[in-house]
Amino acid sequence: MAAPREIRLNSKGRGAYICGMTKAITSMTRATDWLASADVRPTRQRVTLAAQLIGDGQHRHVTAESLHAATRDAGETVSLATVYNTLRAFCDAGLMQEVTVDGSKSYFDTNTHDHPHFFWEDSATLTDAPAEDLVIARLPDAPDGAEIASVDVVIRLRKR
Repeated sequence: MAAPREIRLNSKGRGAYICGMTKAITSMTRATDWLASADVRPTRQRVTLAAQLIGDGQHRHVTAESLHAATRDAGETVSLATVYNTLRAFCDAGLMQEVTVDGSKSYFDTNTHDHPHFFWEDSATLTDAPAEDLVIARLPDAPDGAEIASVDVVIRLRKR
């Protein structure tokens, strides 16, 4: 059976056929490749969630609840418990990092490079802050027998 097609006009008014399935296939391929890069077994649920997270090639900051809702809105069925477990597995594999706000709310970020975040109190959303503008002049020494593993910077914002 042929994939559904849509016709879009280019800038010169000429029709160009675009396969309606192309975006979905690209998203699933990107998700499967992302999982393979960390040797994560590509189960149906993991590929579905990975496609929601990185299917368009953009980084995301999600909560388990927001990812669950987006997946449900896309017509997929994955339990909230599976979303939590999968996000934990993705973090353990190094595909994502967990950012905790207020010690109680966890956000999951697909950008695993060290960088600061803005937490928008009014909307309870997390976004990247420009790392090049952050200067940490000095950190305290770690206590005896410990070393600093990382420094997380979350800058809380509210609208005026």
